Amino acid sequence: MLVVRGALVVDGTGARPGLATVVIEDGRISAIGPDARITIPKGATVIEGDGHTLLPGLIDCHIHYCLDAGPDSLRSLEQDDPTVTAVKAVTHARATLEGGVTTVRDVGSRDHISISVTRAIRAGIIPGPRTLNAGLAICMTGGHAWFIGRQTDGMDDVVKAVQEQVRAGADVIKFIATGGVLTPGTSPGAAQLTLEELTAGVAEAARAGRRVAAHAHGAEGMKNAIRAGVHSIEHGTLLDDEAIELFLTHGTFLVPTLSAIQSGCEMGKQGGMPDYAVQKSVALGGEQKKTFLKAVKAGVRIAMGTDAGTPFNPHGRNAQELRRMVEFGMTPMQAVEAATHSAATLLGLENELGTIEAGKQADLILVNGNPLDDIALLQEPKNVVYVIQGGRIVKGEAGSSTRR
Repeated sequence: MLVVRGALVVDGTGARPGLATVVIEDGRISAIGPDARITIPKGATVIEGDGHTLLPGLIDCHIHYCLDAGPDSLRSLEQDDPTVTAVKAVTHARATLEGGVTTVRDVGSRDHISISVTRAIRAGIIPGPRTLNAGLAICMTGGHAWFIGRQTDGMDDVVKAVQEQVRAGADVIKFIATGGVLTPGTSPGAAQLTLEELTAGVAEAARAGRRVAAHAHGAEGMKNAIRAGVHSIEHGTLLDDEAIELFLTHGTFLVPTLSAIQSGCEMGKQGGMPDYAVQKSVALGGEQKKTFLKAVKAGVRIAMGTDAGTPFNPHGRNAQELRRMVEFGMTPMQAVEAATHSAATLLGLENELGTIEAGKQADLILVNGNPLDDIALLQEPKNVVYVIQGGRIVKGEAGSSTRR
C-alpha cells in the first residue's frame, strides 16, 4: 500500500486545487481527501507531499519513439540499422516516463519497432509509459512520412493498409492527410490522401474497433479528415473558420504539437536542421500561434501532443508543450487538463486514467512547486521527484518515503 500525504492536488478535472492525501491499493486510487479524514493504514509506504504538487501522470498523444530529436531526424533514421533504432527507442521510452509522462500514443514508427518496444514495456522487461501504437502511418505513395509509413494507392489499398496495421498489433490508425515539414518535396498545406480514401480507411478502422488520428497542417486536408470521421487532427496548423466549425460539430480533438514547429523555428538554422525543413517551420510558426489561440477561444477540444523525436524536441522534455500552450493563450489549468483528462478522453481511457479519483489507475506524478504558478517547471525532469505508474513507484528520490 502506498500513500501520498499532504500534497497540493491538481486532479485533472479543473477543480480548485487543495491539500489532500491519496491512498493507493492494488494499483488503484482507493481514497482521496483532506489529511484529517484519511486514516493511513499500518504498514503503508508514505510519501510526504509537503511543498509539492500531485498531478495525474501526463499523457502525450503524439510521439515517435524511433526518432532521436537530432537536427536531421530523417537522415538519422535512414542511416541507422533497425537494431540501433530499436535501442534508441528503448532509451526514449525510459526518458519519457522519467519526465512524468506515464501514457503516450506513438503515431508512426519504422518497421513496427514501437509495437515491439511496447510489448517489452507491457511485459515488464523495460521501463516506459503505457503506449498505444499506430504502427506504420498510412500515406499516399511518395507522401509525407513515407519513411515511417505504409504507402498506398487508392481506396482498396488504404483498406488493406489498415488491416495490415491491425494485424501487426496497432491500437490506433494514423493517416497522412497533408504534406509535412520533415519530408522533402511535400507542402504542409497541400492535401494528400483524398476524402474517399480517408473515408474508406476510417470505416475499416471502425470495423476493427480502432480510433483514428490524421496528420494535417493544411485546411483542406484536415477538413477532409474530419468529414471522414477521424478522432483527432494532428498539428492543425493552418486551420480556418470552416475547419473550426467542423471540429466543434464533430467533437474532433486537436493535437497541436506546438513544440515540433516552434523548436524548428527557434533552433533549426543554427542547429543544423535541413534548409527545406527550416523554411517550412518558419513559414508555419507564426500562423500556428494565431490558429492555436483561435481554436482555444472557439472551444475546440485540445489534447496534448508534442511530436517528440522531431528536431530539438527530445523525449523526456515533453512537458515543454504545456509551457508553449500557456504562452500561446491557454491558462495553466487548461494546459494541465489538455495533458490529463482531455488526452485520456481522446485515447478512450478516461474511465481509467487522466484524473485523480477513487477507483482509477494510480498513474501519478509528484513535482516540486506549483505548476499552476509556473507551468515551465514541469518541463524539467529534475522537478518530477516521483513517478507512480499503476500504483508502483518507478521514479523517486531515495529516502523520501517512509513505512508506517
